[in-house]
Amino acid sequence: MLALFDFDGTLTTRETLPDFLRFATPPRRLHLGTLLFVLPVLAYRLKLLPVSVLRALLVRYAFGGLPRTAVEEAGRRFAATVLPSLVRPEMQARLDAHRARGDTVVVVSGGFDVYLAPWCASQGVELLCSSLEHAGDRMTGRYAGPQCVAAEKVRRVRQRYDVARYREIHAHGDTHEDLALLALADQAIYRGAPWPAGADRRSQ
Repeated sequence: MLALFDFDGTLTTRETLPDFLRFATPPRRLHLGTLLFVLPVLAYRLKLLPVSVLRALLVRYAFGGLPRTAVEEAGRRFAATVLPSLVRPEMQARLDAHRARGDTVVVVSGGFDVYLAPWCASQGVELLCSSLEHAGDRMTGRYAGPQCVAAEKVRRVRQRYDVARYREIHAHGDTHEDLALLALADQAIYRGAPWPAGADRRSQ
């Protein structure tokens, strides 16, 4: 069986990117950013700015030019000290049950590998997610490739796994950015409730 879990809001009680931005952004840059991003955040809340664009703007401001080692170390500390308190106990139990059965368990997330990779390693599960770009020893402030959301989640799953060889696929999500992933599954759970599963997983 293949078990696919979105991370933010599904395995956790809330989005973790804002937490990581506050955790990893230098204090002076963080304080100035609270003023600079008032209008972009308002535009997002008014549905005038797509969330993917807001994320890209925030990441560019927060991490552009920072030492790569500092961001990676912040990710490891964030995974060890912050993420455990944000994971839903009932979802941890579900993830553990899949792993105990020997299922292939994969976190498929728009979050970043700098903190998701150490967390997933501690859980013994696999990971598909977004990454931060770097040039040498400095962060560029850009995503390395597409954000791992919406259809990109399905593309990455199909790229790594032969979905046709799995007897059954389970998927868990909580936003519109997870719907394509849920459509890949035989049993899909959206915000804790069954969601109509798609029939396309063996079509490619």
